[in-house]
Amino acid sequence: MENFTFCSPTYFAFGDGQERQTGALVRRFGGTRVLLVYGGGSVRRNGAYDDAVSALRQADIPFWELSGVQPNPRSGKVYEGIDLCRREGVDFLLAVGGGSAIDTAKAIAVGVPYDGDFWDLYSGRAAEKSLPVGVVLTLAATGSEASDSSVITHEEGNRKWGNTKSDVYRPVFAVMNPHYTCTLPPYQTACGAADMLSHILERYFTPTDHVDVTDRLCEGLMQSILAAAPQALAHPDDYHARAELMWAGMLAHNNLCGVGRKQDWACHQMEHELSALCGCAHGAGLAALTPAWMTYVMDRDVTRFAQFAVRVFGCPMDFRHPEVTAREGIARLTAWLRSIGMPVTLGELGFPAEDIPAAVAHRRLKPNPFPFGTFAAIGPEDMEAILRLAAEPR
Repeated sequence: MENFTFCSPTYFAFGDGQERQTGALVRRFGGTRVLLVYGGGSVRRNGAYDDAVSALRQADIPFWELSGVQPNPRSGKVYEGIDLCRREGVDFLLAVGGGSAIDTAKAIAVGVPYDGDFWDLYSGRAAEKSLPVGVVLTLAATGSEASDSSVITHEEGNRKWGNTKSDVYRPVFAVMNPHYTCTLPPYQTACGAADMLSHILERYFTPTDHVDVTDRLCEGLMQSILAAAPQALAHPDDYHARAELMWAGMLAHNNLCGVGRKQDWACHQMEHELSALCGCAHGAGLAALTPAWMTYVMDRDVTRFAQFAVRVFGCPMDFRHPEVTAREGIARLTAWLRSIGMPVTLGELGFPAEDIPAAVAHRRLKPNPFPFGTFAAIGPEDMEAILRLAAEPR
């Protein structure tokens, strides 16, 4: 295990009815003039928008609204929000929705006090200040409600880049009522489960030795997701399954499972290029890529892949041929992803194989584009090979 520091300051109000605390929590964390950030119809259909507005009004907190945030959130909304906050003297951001609304609010929050283009903070410069951000969560997926990360797509060049991670991006509170997620379309629920599972896998596959505590945390969380997601899909109103997914999504990405170990993030790096180019859902892109990446890098540490197969999927261990066990684990993960309606090839995702070179070229727009990944260093040839594996029928 490596040395580490860990800070997770977000205050959680979890459960049915906790949304009634929203106004008091904004006050508690210093908010007096609020920008409400959200997407479109879903937060109105599930009641989260009305509940947030009611809570702010009851607390006598003036607020302004920024609506229309899209999946794979765009820089235009960030610039619009920064201008609105500066013009109206906003001192608090309240995101109502899922990862896109939260990531947009985070970008606005660091952009307001920054003397320059907020995109600098997504191009390698560290953010030093931020307005406080609160969250009313309506989608179990990204874990952005407690993470130190945010991802925005800049319209110029269609660049989907993440921030330089910092604790200033962590929300000060998150209101988490699982009932809000019961009306999600099945595809969104499945994409969320695939996303949070990937957040754990990116940490689990590590070159760091002697990390049994975090291994066990990762494995237990993955097993919970594997059980809860099919239950939530079969019974959308199952509060307990929804609650398990919502809390697992937060734990998957607040970095509790990642301390003391090198983390990989190769699948996320590649997926950002896919969703930037074809607009796919992030979780779906990860589902299509992850089995291919696992197959490509498995030989770097077959024992770890066999451990994953045994501990997470209950595969029998073939001690003479651990690669057999490792491949069975990959096969079972692929089958599980397919069982919840996720694409497991680029074709199923809607990304044509002839666009693979464009995805590799698009990656080159980033600062320090290659290599990436710590479990296995991925260069441009490796990225193309993995994408071509992902294009093959499964």
